[in-house]
Amino acid sequence: MNTTNIDKQNSHLDLSDPEVKAIFELYQDYAEVPYISPERDLEGWLTAASIGSEKLVPKRNMIRYEEDLLPGHLILLWRINFGTFTNTSGYPKYFEYDYGINGAQALDEIQEKGYANELSASDSLPYLNAAQLKAILKQFELTGYSKLKKPELMKLATEHLTDEQLAPHFKIRGYKITPAGEELLLKYPEPVDRHPKKKY
Repeated sequence: MNTTNIDKQNSHLDLSDPEVKAIFELYQDYAEVPYISPERDLEGWLTAASIGSEKLVPKRNMIRYEEDLLPGHLILLWRINFGTFTNTSGYPKYFEYDYGINGAQALDEIQEKGYANELSASDSLPYLNAAQLKAILKQFELTGYSKLKKPELMKLATEHLTDEQLAPHFKIRGYKITPAGEELLLKYPEPVDRHPKKKY
């Protein structure tokens, strides 16, 4: 059984489970077994794979770079670079089924390695709409904002309120790729080049 790097993504799996064993056998000649979500219907997936309606993660997507990251981590960085990814964004199915990674875990890993950062409350204001911004300003008893548009509301908030004051009033936070993350995308362009493109 291929248990290489099992501690990195699949430590939650019961290796004595026949269905888990069957999946691991399918990936026996891979560098490591792709991430298998606890929510995955193992029996259903195995059946679908056996008739060809569910494909295996491509072998190349399970080879780690020297930075101890998989191609899927690069796709997540690329996705963050659009400026629309937040802590409320969902993780498309392809992260698990095409790239073999746990999206939420991958986000933690690229932050720990310094390739992306969570934005502060002040820098996450663009993810709020005008009504939400006005509600925050009202709580702090600021005035003169009723006819302001979103850019002016954000300016008023940052001019009069600190990040510490803003933080408790909304949970959404954006993410930003770091210069090190940009360099990583340039170093390994292949995953993004191969990935199906659409506007985000």
